[in-house]
Amino acid sequence: MKLFHLGLGLILFSTLLRAADRPNVLVILVDDLGYSDLGCYGGEIPTPNLDRLASTGARFSRCYNSARCCPTRASLLTGLHPHEAGIGSFTTNAPEKGKGPAYTGHLLEDNVTIAEMLKASGYSTWMVGKWHVGKIGPIKRGFDKYYGYRNLSSHSENQWDPQHYVRLPADTKPELKHENFYVTDVFTDYTLEFIRQSRAAEKPWFGYLAHSSPHFPVQAPKASIDRHMATYRKGWDVLRAERFERMKKMGMIAASATLPPRAQVAIEPAAIANGFSGKENPAWNSLPADRREDLARRMATYAAMVEHVDQGIGRILADLDKNGELANTLILFTSDNGACYEWGPFGFDGKSREGFTKLHTGAELDQIGQNGTHHAYGSGWANLCNTPLSMYKHFCHEGGISSPLIVHWPQGFAARKGLIPTPAHVMDILPTIAQATQSAYPKQRNGVSVKSLSGASLMPALKGETMPERIIATEHQEARGLRQGDWKIVWGKRQPEPIAWELYNLANDPSEENNLAASQPEKTKQLADLWFAWAKKVGVYLP
Repeated sequence: MKLFHLGLGLILFSTLLRAADRPNVLVILVDDLGYSDLGCYGGEIPTPNLDRLASTGARFSRCYNSARCCPTRASLLTGLHPHEAGIGSFTTNAPEKGKGPAYTGHLLEDNVTIAEMLKASGYSTWMVGKWHVGKIGPIKRGFDKYYGYRNLSSHSENQWDPQHYVRLPADTKPELKHENFYVTDVFTDYTLEFIRQSRAAEKPWFGYLAHSSPHFPVQAPKASIDRHMATYRKGWDVLRAERFERMKKMGMIAASATLPPRAQVAIEPAAIANGFSGKENPAWNSLPADRREDLARRMATYAAMVEHVDQGIGRILADLDKNGELANTLILFTSDNGACYEWGPFGFDGKSREGFTKLHTGAELDQIGQNGTHHAYGSGWANLCNTPLSMYKHFCHEGGISSPLIVHWPQGFAARKGLIPTPAHVMDILPTIAQATQSAYPKQRNGVSVKSLSGASLMPALKGETMPERIIATEHQEARGLRQGDWKIVWGKRQPEPIAWELYNLANDPSEENNLAASQPEKTKQLADLWFAWAKKVGVYLP
């Protein structure tokens, strides 16, 4: 039985178009990566392979996400706002009662995934990594093959333990065996294996590599962590200043800009317990030497995770190059949200994520990031990772919803110098792929009428054309935001000030430092009205 009721146009197209003419597609999503972590966005973490993709492809100045892992993944996969896809808040085993279909906790029947669209268009489809869009898994949503989280609703797992990962369909035996299992590297291995299988099938392929790195628990091989220790012993103040200057030289920030103050520590129970409620992250040099060494080890582990992702991408690029497929493979790379501040400057230890953070000294330091550990790096480093943006994951400020976006397809568009200023959104990825592969977005799925796409193809921007201005709105667990042109309103949560709309002009204030709401109440109200209209349209629950 066919998945979709296909139109005659798609049938004729699939018959006439030779497979060799259609691009392969690889979407790479990482987890909790900061806006400026990559070398090509100003970071000090070595990412030569992603930098290569950026220099021979294109970078967007902003790719907006949905402030949290699962809503962003729902939006990316469906081309819709997360509320329209059914995951307006988080994944759950049952709908959030009284909040409507936007809070079902898994992808709805009236939306279509990239995999479903491309499978109907003649592509082989596979996924590696973290699903996290509910109990209805990848095999039932258009993917032929999957290797990744055994618990499809899990947000994180021990990277060293193979028992947490599974090969689907369930009757399929894993193709690969690993003596030294580290899942960031294993995800690359399975990506290469699935590419090999797709190549043998002589069909164009769509791959979705959804890394769990660098999400907590921060874990990486000890030798990889050691390589980064000297860098992070400098501390977040020095490194923020260095990133800021690099971003100026790259043209990402105005030459006249000044480094914003350290971001606030959001109000959370653990942050309050550690005495940081409502205060900015502390100066690095104000901390005791043993605390600085503990924190440096945490950030070095995070950097090692990013480095392993980049090394894996290098292996994939080498394979595509060797087989003459790189030029006609559309590669898109982004992250699911901004850097993670949980839960204060010192991070946390253990799965409960509550209470004081343990201070590691001596031999304990070498255990950070190893098998069975569960550490996070905290808001001080997250502030560095989001340089120069404000706030973090969970928030609709720029530091929560801004991600890098790299697109590479030599056969599809010429390399672009500088950053593309057009604001992108993860919901644009599906329509971009649809246009690039000339695949029809279906009107029905299993007899159910499908929602119209909310995203827009980015192909015009990639080819140097001007795209129409649009509003980009966000909401996540009471945090709100809306951008129209250079203007943006944002409504915070878990902040010390009375919660109210803030207004910024991002053209001259990308770090959201100068709140104009009091001086421009009419503009604030105009954008707030647009936000409420959008919220009603997509089903946002307003208590």
